Amino acid sequence: MTLPSPLEHYLKPHLETRPSVAPTTVTLDRVTFGKRLRLARKQFGWTLQKVSDLSGVSIPTISRAERGQLALGYDNISALAQALNIDMGTLFAEDGKQQGPLAEPVLTRASEGVSYKGLNVSYEFLGATALGKTMRPVLATIHARSIDGPDDFARHDGEEFVYALRGEVDVHFENGRCIQLARGDSLYFDSRIGHTYVSTGRHLARLIVVMTENYPAIER
Repeated sequence: MTLPSPLEHYLKPHLETRPSVAPTTVTLDRVTFGKRLRLARKQFGWTLQKVSDLSGVSIPTISRAERGQLALGYDNISALAQALNIDMGTLFAEDGKQQGPLAEPVLTRASEGVSYKGLNVSYEFLGATALGKTMRPVLATIHARSIDGPDDFARHDGEEFVYALRGEVDVHFENGRCIQLARGDSLYFDSRIGHTYVSTGRHLARLIVVMTENYPAIER
Protein backbone atom coordinates (compact mmCIF):
# COMPACT_ATOMS: atom_id res chain seq x y z
CA MET A 1 0.00 0.00 0.00
CA THR A 2 1.38 3.36 -1.04
CA LEU A 3 0.67 6.26 1.27
CA PRO A 4 -0.06 9.64 -0.35
CA SER A 5 2.78 12.09 -0.22
CA PRO A 6 2.32 15.37 1.69
CA LEU A 7 2.31 17.15 -1.66
CA GLU A 8 -0.93 15.43 -2.66
CA HIS A 9 -2.74 17.14 0.22
CA TYR A 10 -1.95 20.48 -1.42
CA LEU A 11 -2.68 19.37 -4.98
CA LYS A 12 -5.95 17.63 -4.04
CA PRO A 13 -7.26 19.41 -0.93
CA HIS A 14 -10.45 18.34 0.83
CA LEU A 15 -12.77 21.22 0.05
CA GLU A 16 -15.45 22.08 2.61
CA THR A 17 -18.19 23.69 0.53
CA ARG A 18 -20.89 26.00 1.81
CA PRO A 19 -24.12 24.18 2.74
CA SER A 20 -27.19 24.66 0.57
CA VAL A 21 -29.45 25.04 3.60
CA ALA A 22 -29.83 28.57 4.93
CA PRO A 23 -27.76 29.10 8.11
CA THR A 24 -29.46 29.60 11.45
CA THR A 25 -28.17 31.90 14.18
CA VAL A 26 -28.22 30.32 17.63
CA THR A 27 -29.69 32.82 20.10
CA LEU A 28 -28.66 32.41 23.71
CA ASP A 29 -31.44 33.86 25.85
CA ARG A 30 -30.93 35.34 29.31
CA VAL A 31 -32.55 32.40 31.11
CA THR A 32 -30.32 29.77 29.47
CA PHE A 33 -27.22 31.88 30.04
CA GLY A 34 -28.22 32.39 33.69
CA LYS A 35 -28.62 28.64 34.21
CA ARG A 36 -25.16 27.99 32.80
CA LEU A 37 -23.69 30.68 35.03
CA ARG A 38 -25.38 29.28 38.14
CA LEU A 39 -24.32 25.71 37.29
CA ALA A 40 -20.70 26.81 36.95
CA ARG A 41 -20.86 28.50 40.37
CA LYS A 42 -22.56 25.53 42.04
CA GLN A 43 -19.94 23.14 40.70
CA PHE A 44 -17.43 24.94 42.90
CA GLY A 45 -19.87 25.06 45.81
CA TRP A 46 -19.38 28.81 45.96
CA THR A 47 -21.70 31.46 47.31
CA LEU A 48 -22.63 34.59 45.42
CA GLN A 49 -20.38 36.49 47.80
CA LYS A 50 -17.38 34.32 46.85
CA VAL A 51 -17.90 34.85 43.12
CA SER A 52 -18.44 38.55 43.68
CA ASP A 53 -15.17 38.82 45.63
CA LEU A 54 -13.26 37.02 42.85
CA SER A 55 -14.85 38.78 39.89
CA GLY A 56 -15.56 42.27 41.18
CA VAL A 57 -19.15 41.93 39.92
CA SER A 58 -21.78 42.89 42.50
CA ILE A 59 -23.93 40.24 44.20
CA PRO A 60 -27.23 41.73 42.92
CA THR A 61 -25.88 41.72 39.36
CA ILE A 62 -24.78 38.07 39.56
CA SER A 63 -28.05 37.03 41.21
CA ARG A 64 -30.23 38.74 38.61
CA ALA A 65 -28.11 37.36 35.78
CA GLU A 66 -28.43 33.81 37.13
CA ARG A 67 -32.21 34.21 37.28
CA GLY A 68 -32.34 35.48 33.70
CA GLN A 69 -33.49 38.92 34.78
CA LEU A 70 -30.47 40.88 33.58
CA ALA A 71 -28.35 40.89 30.43
CA LEU A 72 -24.64 41.35 31.10
CA GLY A 73 -22.06 43.38 29.23
CA TYR A 74 -18.84 41.82 27.94
CA ASP A 75 -16.74 43.10 30.84
CA ASN A 76 -18.93 41.38 33.46
CA ILE A 77 -19.15 38.17 31.43
CA SER A 78 -15.38 38.11 31.04
CA ALA A 79 -14.82 38.78 34.75
CA LEU A 80 -17.23 36.02 35.80
CA ALA A 81 -15.72 33.50 33.37
CA GLN A 82 -12.29 34.25 34.78
CA ALA A 83 -13.47 33.96 38.38
CA LEU A 84 -15.23 30.65 37.67
CA ASN A 85 -12.19 29.36 35.78
CA ILE A 86 -14.18 28.51 32.67
CA ASP A 87 -13.66 29.38 29.03
CA MET A 88 -16.24 31.82 27.70
CA GLY A 89 -16.83 29.30 24.92
CA THR A 90 -18.48 27.07 27.53
CA LEU A 91 -21.03 29.77 28.28
CA PHE A 92 -21.72 30.58 24.64
CA ALA A 93 -21.30 27.25 22.83
CA GLU A 94 -24.62 25.98 21.48
CA ASP A 95 -24.83 23.04 23.89
CA GLY A 96 -23.08 24.76 26.76
CA LYS A 97 -20.51 21.98 27.13
CA GLN A 98 -16.74 21.95 27.05
CA GLN A 99 -15.53 20.93 23.59
CA GLY A 100 -11.88 20.36 24.48
CA PRO A 101 -8.75 22.27 23.47
CA LEU A 102 -8.39 23.92 20.07
CA ALA A 103 -6.92 21.18 17.89
CA GLU A 104 -8.10 22.07 14.38
CA PRO A 105 -9.78 24.96 12.54
CA VAL A 106 -13.20 25.95 13.87
CA LEU A 107 -15.54 27.15 11.13
CA THR A 108 -18.38 29.61 11.71
CA ARG A 109 -20.53 30.13 8.62
CA ALA A 110 -22.24 33.45 7.98
CA SER A 111 -25.00 34.08 10.56
CA GLU A 112 -24.15 30.86 12.42
CA GLY A 113 -22.53 32.48 15.44
CA VAL A 114 -24.05 32.46 18.92
CA SER A 115 -26.14 35.59 19.48
CA TYR A 116 -26.53 37.27 22.87
CA LYS A 117 -28.10 40.68 23.51
CA GLY A 118 -26.24 42.59 26.18
CA LEU A 119 -27.11 45.90 27.78
CA ASN A 120 -26.19 48.22 24.89
CA VAL A 121 -24.63 45.79 22.44
CA SER A 122 -25.86 42.70 20.59
CA TYR A 123 -23.07 40.16 20.29
CA GLU A 124 -22.64 37.37 17.76
CA PHE A 125 -19.82 35.24 19.13
CA LEU A 126 -17.72 33.57 16.43
CA GLY A 127 -15.79 30.35 16.92
CA ALA A 128 -17.67 29.85 20.18
CA THR A 129 -16.65 26.19 20.52
CA ALA A 130 -12.93 26.91 20.14
CA LEU A 131 -11.73 26.70 23.71
CA GLY A 132 -8.41 27.88 25.06
CA LYS A 133 -8.11 30.59 22.44
CA THR A 134 -6.37 33.85 23.25
CA MET A 135 -8.65 35.98 21.06
CA ARG A 136 -12.41 36.51 21.26
CA PRO A 137 -13.88 37.45 17.84
CA VAL A 138 -17.33 39.04 17.89
CA LEU A 139 -19.74 40.70 15.48
CA ALA A 140 -21.21 43.56 17.48
CA THR A 141 -24.25 45.72 16.79
CA ILE A 142 -24.20 48.92 18.83
CA HIS A 143 -27.64 49.90 20.17
CA ALA A 144 -26.50 52.73 22.45
CA ARG A 145 -27.27 56.22 21.19
CA SER A 146 -25.88 58.07 24.21
CA ILE A 147 -23.88 57.59 27.40
CA ASP A 148 -26.02 57.42 30.53
CA GLY A 149 -23.23 57.42 33.09
CA PRO A 150 -19.93 55.92 34.32
CA ASP A 151 -21.39 52.40 34.41
CA ASP A 152 -21.57 52.41 30.60
CA PHE A 153 -17.78 52.18 30.38
CA ALA A 154 -16.43 48.63 30.08
CA ARG A 155 -13.03 47.55 31.38
CA HIS A 156 -11.47 44.13 30.97
CA ASP A 157 -8.00 42.62 30.78
CA GLY A 158 -6.32 42.37 27.40
CA GLU A 159 -6.44 44.42 24.23
CA GLU A 160 -9.19 45.21 21.75
CA PHE A 161 -9.33 45.61 17.97
CA VAL A 162 -12.34 47.19 16.26
CA TYR A 163 -13.19 47.34 12.55
CA ALA A 164 -16.27 49.24 11.39
CA LEU A 165 -18.38 47.25 8.94
CA ARG A 166 -21.43 49.50 8.77
CA GLY A 167 -22.65 52.81 10.09
CA GLU A 168 -20.82 55.33 12.23
CA VAL A 169 -19.74 54.95 15.84
CA ASP A 170 -18.07 57.05 18.51
CA VAL A 171 -15.63 55.20 20.76
CA HIS A 172 -15.54 57.02 24.10
CA PHE A 173 -12.76 56.54 26.65
CA GLU A 174 -13.00 57.37 30.34
CA ASN A 175 -10.11 59.84 30.00
CA GLY A 176 -12.39 62.06 27.89
CA ARG A 177 -11.06 61.10 24.47
CA CYS A 178 -13.58 60.24 21.75
CA ILE A 179 -12.67 58.68 18.39
CA GLN A 180 -15.14 58.63 15.50
CA LEU A 181 -15.17 55.57 13.24
CA ALA A 182 -16.94 55.10 9.91
CA ARG A 183 -17.09 52.14 7.54
CA GLY A 184 -13.60 50.76 6.90
CA ASP A 185 -11.98 52.49 9.90
CA SER A 186 -10.27 50.48 12.63
CA LEU A 187 -8.96 51.02 16.13
CA TYR A 188 -6.67 49.12 18.51
CA PHE A 189 -6.43 49.90 22.22
CA ASP A 190 -5.76 48.67 25.75
CA SER A 191 -9.15 47.40 26.93
CA ARG A 192 -8.25 47.95 30.60
CA ILE A 193 -9.03 51.60 29.88
CA GLY A 194 -12.74 52.29 30.34
CA HIS A 195 -14.45 52.45 26.94
CA THR A 196 -17.90 52.43 25.40
CA TYR A 197 -19.48 52.57 21.94
CA VAL A 198 -22.25 54.89 20.71
CA SER A 199 -23.93 54.63 17.30
CA THR A 200 -24.13 58.05 15.70
CA GLY A 201 -25.28 57.34 12.15
CA ARG A 202 -28.71 56.73 10.67
CA HIS A 203 -28.29 52.97 11.08
CA LEU A 204 -26.93 51.09 14.08
CA ALA A 205 -23.20 50.56 13.77
CA ARG A 206 -21.98 47.02 13.12
CA LEU A 207 -18.42 46.17 14.09
CA ILE A 208 -15.94 43.34 14.05
CA VAL A 209 -14.43 43.30 17.53
CA VAL A 210 -11.54 41.06 18.53
CA MET A 211 -10.52 40.97 22.20
CA THR A 212 -7.52 39.21 23.70
CA GLU A 213 -7.82 37.30 26.93
CA ASN A 214 -4.71 37.88 29.00
CA TYR A 215 -6.08 36.77 32.33
CA PRO A 216 -3.92 37.11 35.45
CA ALA A 217 -3.94 34.19 37.85
CA ILE A 218 -6.50 34.37 40.65
CA GLU A 219 -5.91 32.82 44.06
CA ARG A 220 -8.88 30.75 45.23
